[in-house]
Amino acid sequence: MSQQKSYLVPNLVIVVRVILAFLAVGLFLVPSPLTAGTAVVLTVVVIAMDGMDGYLARRLDLTSDLGAVLDITADRIVEHIFWISFAVFGHVGLWVPLVIMTRSFLVDTARGMALAHGKTAFGSSTLQRSPLNRFLTGSRFMRTAYSVAKTASFVLLGVEVVLARAAAAGITALPAETATLLAGAAQVSVWVAVFLCVVRGIPVLMDSRAYLEPATDEAATGSAA
Repeated sequence: MSQQKSYLVPNLVIVVRVILAFLAVGLFLVPSPLTAGTAVVLTVVVIAMDGMDGYLARRLDLTSDLGAVLDITADRIVEHIFWISFAVFGHVGLWVPLVIMTRSFLVDTARGMALAHGKTAFGSSTLQRSPLNRFLTGSRFMRTAYSVAKTASFVLLGVEVVLARAAAAGITALPAETATLLAGAAQVSVWVAVFLCVVRGIPVLMDSRAYLEPATDEAATGSAA
């Protein structure tokens, strides 16, 4: 029983992270620069918690298939929460969350098909066939680059919301030149994040085609029978 309960530790971190992401977005909606600033700090906390569950699971020797699935699901939820929210706030175009979400659904579907054949997203049983595809999708460099781009995007866009709330309250928080520079940096970060997201997803779709063909053949056989 104690062993079963201990698995709740890393999984609880995942659940708390998702809840805090919703809370951060809710605070961004409050028309107060101070509250929006608190939301930015909370956003940083949510980002910092990414990977904490995996670290705890490895540290406590509590890794599980359920934990891995929950971790990926939480990453998707948190990412989509922020992209959609910043689009609603008017700080990124609607195309950004549409591209990100479409990529997420396609990649997760492809990985689900591969998993039915014993292939995983990462690790020794990865579905990626070539060294280049493994580098693009699972290397520490690419995963870190994408994480940094997302972090910069969410934080800078959050600061933009703070400045917008401050301006609405008649407060000049930063010089106009600095605010313009910050807005430019935010948009560059968004473009880089979207680019890396798509580039890391294409190899998954390419390599997953091999796992779609057997299912198609089986379906055709079943229909003929």
